[in-house]
Amino acid sequence: MKTDLQKLTFIILKPFILFIILSLSLFAFLSLQTTRRPPPPSPDAALPSDLKIRPGYSSYDSYLQRQLNKTLNPKLREIWTTRDWDRKVNKFAQFFSELQRRDLISNSSRSLCIGARVGQEVAALQRIGVGNSVGIDLVPYPPLVIKGDFHHQPFRDGSFDFEFSNVFDHALYPWRFVGEIERTLRRGGVCVLHVLLSRRADKYSANDLFSVKPLEEMFKKSELIEVKSIDGFGLDTEVVFRKIRN
Repeated sequence: MKTDLQKLTFIILKPFILFIILSLSLFAFLSLQTTRRPPPPSPDAALPSDLKIRPGYSSYDSYLQRQLNKTLNPKLREIWTTRDWDRKVNKFAQFFSELQRRDLISNSSRSLCIGARVGQEVAALQRIGVGNSVGIDLVPYPPLVIKGDFHHQPFRDGSFDFEFSNVFDHALYPWRFVGEIERTLRRGGVCVLHVLLSRRADKYSANDLFSVKPLEEMFKKSELIEVKSIDGFGLDTEVVFRKIRN
C-alpha cells in the first residue's frame, strides 16, 4: 500500500518537476542570449586623482543613450560623411603615416579603430596601405565600422597589432576601456590614444583627464613609449603604449 502511494505521488509530481526543469533551462538559455552589459564599478574602485568621472548617469543604459544621442544625430552624421569626410581622412592619414615612419604600424598590421563613428580613421589607414583595418562603434557603418561597445570589445584576445582611439573621454569606465584594449592587443602591439589634457572635453564626454599619469597607471601590461603634442580635431596630446606582457 505504501509503495502504491509513493508511485502515485511520483506520477502526480512528475509533470511539475519536468516543468521546473524546463523553466530553469529556458531561463538559463535566455540569460546567455541577453546583451552583455558591463557591471557598475564597485564602490571602492579608485581612480587616479587626475581622472574624473562626470556625474549624472543613473544606469549604464542611460549612459549609452546619451552617447547614441550624438552618434545618431542626423545633422552630425551628414557632416561626418560629407564636408568633414576628406578633411578628417586626410588628417588621420597624416597621423598614421607618421606612425609608419616610426615603425609603430605597418601595412600588415591588424588594426582596430575604437569609437570610429563613420570610419574616417579606418579609411585613412586603408589609404596608406594598412588594409586589414576595422572600426567599432555603438552604431555600425558598413563596411568600415561594425557594431561594438568599447567597454566589451567583440573580439578574441590578441586579435590586433595596432589599436587607435580618440574617444577615451567618452568612456564611463576608463579602466575597462583600457583593459579591453590590452586584452585584444597582442603582446608587442601598439596602442595610440589622442586625448585632451588642456581643458574639459565636449558635453558628451563621460570623463575628464588632466594628465597622462592615469593612463600610465591603467595600462598595466604596457609601457609608455611616447607622448607628444598634436592638433587633432580638438585633442592636444598623442600617447603611445606598447604591450609588453599578456
